[in-house]
Amino acid sequence: MSAPVRTVTAGRYSRADPFLVTMLRIPYSFLLLGLIFCLILATEGKRHRKRRWAGQLEVQQKQASHVYKKNHDITKIRKNKNDQLLRVDEHDFTMRPAFGGPAIPVGADVQVESLDSISEVDMDFTMTLYLRHYWKDERLSFPSSTNKSMTFDSRLVKKIWVPDVFFVHSKRSFIHDTTTDNIMLRVYPDGHVLYSMRITVTAMCNMDFSRFPLDTQTCSLELESYAYTDEDLMLYWKKGNESLKTDEKISLSQFLIQKFHTTSRLAFYSSTGWYNRLYINFTLRRHIFFYLLQTYFPATLMVMLSWVSFWIDRRAVPARVSLGITTVLTMSTIITGVNASMPRVSYIKAVDIYLWVSFVFVFLSVLEYAAVNYLTTVQERKERKMREKFPCTCGMSHTKTMMLDGMYGDSESNSLAGYTKNQIITEDIEKQGKMVVHLAMSSNSNTPRKKGFKGQVGLRIIENNHAIDTYSRLIFPASFIFFNLIYWSVFC
Repeated sequence: MSAPVRTVTAGRYSRADPFLVTMLRIPYSFLLLGLIFCLILATEGKRHRKRRWAGQLEVQQKQASHVYKKNHDITKIRKNKNDQLLRVDEHDFTMRPAFGGPAIPVGADVQVESLDSISEVDMDFTMTLYLRHYWKDERLSFPSSTNKSMTFDSRLVKKIWVPDVFFVHSKRSFIHDTTTDNIMLRVYPDGHVLYSMRITVTAMCNMDFSRFPLDTQTCSLELESYAYTDEDLMLYWKKGNESLKTDEKISLSQFLIQKFHTTSRLAFYSSTGWYNRLYINFTLRRHIFFYLLQTYFPATLMVMLSWVSFWIDRRAVPARVSLGITTVLTMSTIITGVNASMPRVSYIKAVDIYLWVSFVFVFLSVLEYAAVNYLTTVQERKERKMREKFPCTCGMSHTKTMMLDGMYGDSESNSLAGYTKNQIITEDIEKQGKMVVHLAMSSNSNTPRKKGFKGQVGLRIIENNHAIDTYSRLIFPASFIFFNLIYWSVFC
């Protein structure tokens, strides 16, 4: 039975609402079922949206997980994972690998970064290099599916065994620590280890300066195990001569690096035994141009300057003495400057031979003028005595005396043109005295003079003292040139 239809009256119009009429006709049970269905639809829609969001999140997580697996960093998984992977705490690394068995082979190679300085005074050199060791320690092996190595810094080095290699005859050495310790340790899954360090070392170099500065020096840097003999540790060059590599840009201001090479041998100590020792040998040849400019050329010029005095008048005493003393003092300064930059060795160096021979030439030029001056003084003293003994000139005029004197030449006669009358008279008086000497010598001799060529030359030198200068102009340069030919042919 349907519900009665209600009529709504508004003013003078009245009508029935269709929706209200329809709702009034539906039973209440159907209305309740429709409400429940709407609630179910709303709930399912919300679950579907949540499921879609969860699916997108899962896809993103899978993508992130793939990237994470691709860039896997084991250091972020667990603290001290590396130590547990290498099992450092499970072994006693105070003992060498395979202790009690055969000697462990330890390969080495070196890359020379720079050769910083060579000191002749201290007889040493400074070198910066990369030193690498290779050995196998099965205690450090670890499982790995990719067979990739692991690299560590200096912190792990303190926990494991490493070779105790040191530099023989080193004065100073250190491992670089800027910005951190320059130490690298690389471990492979099978237990092979690479240990690398960056070191600067100053070591002794025995130098021979007998040919300095035309010398060639050979220095060596020696590596050796400090505690382990050849029965426990076999130290060797990993690739022979190829184990030593150098930078092509290495250069020195005073030396030319000719050769780098490696050698190895056994070293014996009476108290401990035999040890393997590795050598890094390099040959240096000194640049000569610097010493040519600073030593040889100045010394040569001083010797040549001393020869100028042979062309100066022997009566110009201040000029010739000053020139001789100046050259001697300059040579002394050059010798002192060269020896100040050299070690005090007990043998003669090549540069010492050249400088001291040059000093002798300069000194002889001073002695040459001393001889000329002395002989001139002696001759003048004899002439004065003869004038006092024979005051008479036998009626000869000054002009005839000059003509009879054999010591006058055309050049000396022409040189009288610039003299005044009084000076000419004075010269005539001196020549007259010489004429008296010649007459006295000839009167004492009843036979004519018969002497050889050497006697004539000696008499000429005595009679005319400036002849010593004439011979010195030829003897000194010829002797010095001959010395240079011998010196450079021997030492070059």
